[in-house]
Amino acid sequence: MKLRVPLPRFSGRLHDARTATAIGRWLAAAVVVCFLTGVISHWLQHPPGWLADDLPSRPSWGYRLTQGLHVASGIAAIPLLLAKLWTVYPRLFEWPPVRSARHALERLSVALLVAAAVLEVFSGLLNTVQWYPWPFSFVPVHYALAWVFVGAMLLHVAVKAPEIKAHWSRRSAGTLALPAEDGPDRRALLTGVAAAVGAVTLATAGQSFTPLKRFDLLAPRHPDHGQQGLPVNRTAVAAAVAVVNVQQWRLTVAGPRPYVLTLDELRALRQYDATLPIACVEGWSKSAHWSGVRIRDLLDRAGAPPEARLRVVSMEQEGGYAVTEMGHTYARDELTLLALRLNGGVLSPDHGFPARIIAPNRPGVLQTKWVHRLEVL
Repeated sequence: MKLRVPLPRFSGRLHDARTATAIGRWLAAAVVVCFLTGVISHWLQHPPGWLADDLPSRPSWGYRLTQGLHVASGIAAIPLLLAKLWTVYPRLFEWPPVRSARHALERLSVALLVAAAVLEVFSGLLNTVQWYPWPFSFVPVHYALAWVFVGAMLLHVAVKAPEIKAHWSRRSAGTLALPAEDGPDRRALLTGVAAAVGAVTLATAGQSFTPLKRFDLLAPRHPDHGQQGLPVNRTAVAAAVAVVNVQQWRLTVAGPRPYVLTLDELRALRQYDATLPIACVEGWSKSAHWSGVRIRDLLDRAGAPPEARLRVVSMEQEGGYAVTEMGHTYARDELTLLALRLNGGVLSPDHGFPARIIAPNRPGVLQTKWVHRLEVL
């Protein structure tokens, strides 16, 4: 005698294809924006070999825009994802679980889509607060999952195309076949979901879109909170940088004509000003006024050829970005500075005293602080 477990019954009337299609369109739009801006930001931080020497240093606000949109669209996707899952979860209890090859592909796409989406969205959310309670490296896993997510979404859209077309709008044939009395409830649900998306976006986007900073209630960073009017992502203590002895500090520039400068000698060189944003992978960003020596001038003094790359070495002892590189497009940009001052004052220890890199269209993690050596490559 077989023991048969009764399947649950769902009485909600909005677990239908029209509701799923409407929310799915919004979720797909957020995912596309999040994916495209994420790929651009990833390549700016971890350029593939074929692109490393040709990354553009302009527009100067490029990374700020792409990473800000990436984080904002990712956060907006959270209520959309939850609403979408609520709409379709009764189908998880359908029996038999597979009825045809097309149905099997649909089930496969849903499994990949849900797993990748949940991991992607919530790991990205935890990254904004710099909390990593997992044993793997966040960046490569987040990047790989993005491709799985998008691939699963494309497969899902392909196998569900007939249903999506039938319920694309309120006037579509499939929508018109649904009970008319569900229309007001569906519109109320969609209005609530839209309000939730708007609320979380408004309460977090101010960390990078400063006109909204007064509404920055839920983001982990506020653009105005930090030393010298700029947030600090990593302090000198966290990077294990000792207190700098100005009399002993030297900047070494290695190249065809190597040389060494004291801090006073560096300050005596021609100084330039630039207004450039610091934009971090966690999503916050803010423009600041920087002063210092142009990197291109230091390279010319070292006899570097025009196409030379540059390696930047920091005094930090902890972390994965103590040594960074930049292509010639950044090194030769007139806005790229070895900054000595920030917003009118000498760099504080947490902002990289005595010298740090500031360059246009560059992730914050590559704006190396506590610089003491430059190498022409």
